[in-house]
Amino acid sequence: MSADTHVRVTARGPRPVRVRAGLFWRVRGALLRAGPALALYAAARLSGMAFMTLWAWHTGRHPRDLLGSSWDSVWYARVVEHGYGTIVQGGAPGRLYSDLAFFPLYPALVRGTRGVLSLGFVNAGLLVSWTAAACAAWGIYAVGERLHGRRAATLLVLLWGVLPHAVVQSMAYTESLLTACAAWALHSVLAGRWVWAGALAVLAGLSRPNGIAVAAAVSLAAAWQIVQLWRARDPGLGPLRGGRARLWAGALLAPLGWCGYVLWVGRQQGSPLFGYFRVQRRWGSEFDFGQDAWLSVRALVVGREHLTYPMVVAVAALAVLMFVLLLLDRAPLPLLVYCAVLLVIALGGASYFTSKPRFLLPAFPLLLPAAAAMARARLRTVAVTVGALAGLSCCYGTYLLTIATSAP
Repeated sequence: MSADTHVRVTARGPRPVRVRAGLFWRVRGALLRAGPALALYAAARLSGMAFMTLWAWHTGRHPRDLLGSSWDSVWYARVVEHGYGTIVQGGAPGRLYSDLAFFPLYPALVRGTRGVLSLGFVNAGLLVSWTAAACAAWGIYAVGERLHGRRAATLLVLLWGVLPHAVVQSMAYTESLLTACAAWALHSVLAGRWVWAGALAVLAGLSRPNGIAVAAAVSLAAAWQIVQLWRARDPGLGPLRGGRARLWAGALLAPLGWCGYVLWVGRQQGSPLFGYFRVQRRWGSEFDFGQDAWLSVRALVVGREHLTYPMVVAVAALAVLMFVLLLLDRAPLPLLVYCAVLLVIALGGASYFTSKPRFLLPAFPLLLPAAAAMARARLRTVAVTVGALAGLSCCYGTYLLTIATSAP
């Protein structure tokens, strides 16, 4: 009896060690596979920042202030320093800017980083953003590798790093944080890890207003799997890894972050369901089915001379085209839902026309068709294409931070 008990104890003993060791080696292997892509991404972003730094010094400004203490970064700094509650009267009639428009995850991470490392806001904010950008690049690689292989995944990361407005990835902004949460949430969905997908969707929903796109992708993908389960009458359907309980958990978790913050702001405003949207309207930001975007395009045609306007039109048009290609490529449902929601929010929202490329920055799956095509092209063609895009990214990113008078 005692011998039998002893056998069971010793059999159970090493199991957690093997699980931990297996997880460590899987993560290590995934990071090693992504290493070349992350190195190329770092080279692309460092080149862009170096170019911007030289021009900033030439014009007598400090590059760190441009990256970490301009436009929305100032609002995040106020939230970090004083919490929520700042309201500023806008220049236009009816404009009343409240910091409640800014979601809480990024300020919380910056505040925690400051407390641990004793850094100022700018340094802490940039550290969080750069770390998030690295995590985002790794997550983008993981999604690309799963769908199209290592070569296409590397090119996908590189394309994301040389977008014309990629300088935002290096700023004390929240786009890199949202992209990191979104990329790993989508990867978790593709891998059938529904609880992880739901938890990451919660974080995405706490990072930015358009983080609702991640919740929509996870919840709708889970709903589709539930329908498939019901049709198959098979409780042990393979890709679900853990059955219906985890599937339901992921679906129900996903919208909690975004909904929780919106309801909290609504309660502060005296209207739980509509208060947050009133805050956004006072900023001039609301959904008008693209009317404001159309007026901005028309103003460009009749003679507006800002370089940012034609670039915004080009990026928006290209994003729509890439979404059509993504549809034709029969991309997985969660990626299509995610990109569709981001496109609708970015192109259908009023005001902040010049910021629309930034709102689309997390929509990295739109680059999948281009990355897959480049993976089949000759090396010389790839090098020329990436080099041209990198040059455009360096010049336009520098223009956005040092010359342009509108927010990126």
